[in-house]
Amino acid sequence: MVDDENVMVTESQVEALEVDRRTRLLVCEIDGYVRGTVLVCLCADVMYAGQPFAVLENLVVYQECRGQEIGQALLGEVERFCLSQNCSKMMLLSSASHVDAHRFFENAGFRGDRKRGFLKYRSQFGEAT
Repeated sequence: MVDDENVMVTESQVEALEVDRRTRLLVCEIDGYVRGTVLVCLCADVMYAGQPFAVLENLVVYQECRGQEIGQALLGEVERFCLSQNCSKMMLLSSASHVDAHRFFENAGFRGDRKRGFLKYRSQFGEAT
């Protein structure tokens, strides 16, 4: 489903997420096959009177199923969850080269022109800047 040989989903990690009240792993299953996923994590925030903010990760729709509104359905569920948790905002990152995904996110109401994301991967931890 993704072009990353390092991806390794384990049953134990899925089970751990299932009992974590601040995390939701949403899965779209069609005819017994996973066709899309999104992970949403709530983060405590000191800035907005105790409102958490949400970070979305691993929004993935199986290539052959794109254009079938699976991504929209997953984001709709995420938004309902975030509203129920009184989130101040939802954030996500997207690879700079995924232009089609950027259009999708913008069509879903996300703004790519308001903030700028920065990443530092584990392999870079401890490196001087």
